[in-house]
Amino acid sequence: MNINTLAPEHTTNERQERGRLVLFLAIFLLVSTLAGLDLIADLSQDAGPVHLAIEGLLVLGGLFGSFSMMRALQQTTARNRALQTNADALRVKLRARTHEARALNEELSQTRARALQWQREARELMQGLSVAIDRQFDRWELTEAEKEVAMLLLKGLSHKEIAALRQTSDATTRQQARAVYKKGDLSGRNELAAFFLEDLLLPPDAVEKEAS
Repeated sequence: MNINTLAPEHTTNERQERGRLVLFLAIFLLVSTLAGLDLIADLSQDAGPVHLAIEGLLVLGGLFGSFSMMRALQQTTARNRALQTNADALRVKLRARTHEARALNEELSQTRARALQWQREARELMQGLSVAIDRQFDRWELTEAEKEVAMLLLKGLSHKEIAALRQTSDATTRQQARAVYKKGDLSGRNELAAFFLEDLLLPPDAVEKEAS
C-alpha cells in the first residue's frame, strides 16, 4: 500500500467532515441568536410564559448544539493531526525500509559478483592444475588407462569404485595403480596425493621458501 496515494483521499474526507461540522455550527448559532433576539423582544412585550419557555429552550438548544459542534471540530482537528503524525512517521519508516532494501540488494549483488569471480578463479585454477597433473603424467610416461586411474585415485575413489566406474576388474585396477606408483617412484596413494596437492595446502610463504 502506497501511503502517498491515500493522502489526497484523506484530505478530501477531512475537508468534507469539517465542512459539515462548520455548517451545523453555523445553523445552531443562527438558531440560538434568532431565538435569543426573539426572547428579548418577547420579554419587553410581556409575552406568555409558555412562549417564553419555548424560546428559552430554543436558545439553550442552539447554544448546546453550537458547543457540541465546536467540541466535535476540536476532536476532528486533533484526530486529523494524530493521523497526519502517524502518516509522517510511516513515511519515514517506509523510506528507511526502502533504503535498507536497496542496501541489501546492493550487498547481495556484490556478494554474487564476488562468488562468480571466485568460481571463475577456481575454475581457472583447476584447469591449470589439471594441465599440470597431465604434464607430470606424461613425464612418468603413463598410459591413457593409467592416467585415468591415477586421476581417479587423486579424487579419492577406492579401487572397487574405480573398477566399477571404468567397468574393469578390481585386479586390473590395482595392477594399473601399482604401475602408476612404480613409474612415479611413489610408495602409494598417499604419496601420490601429496606429490600434487601438498603445495596447495601450504602457506604461500612456505611454498616460496621451498621453491628457493
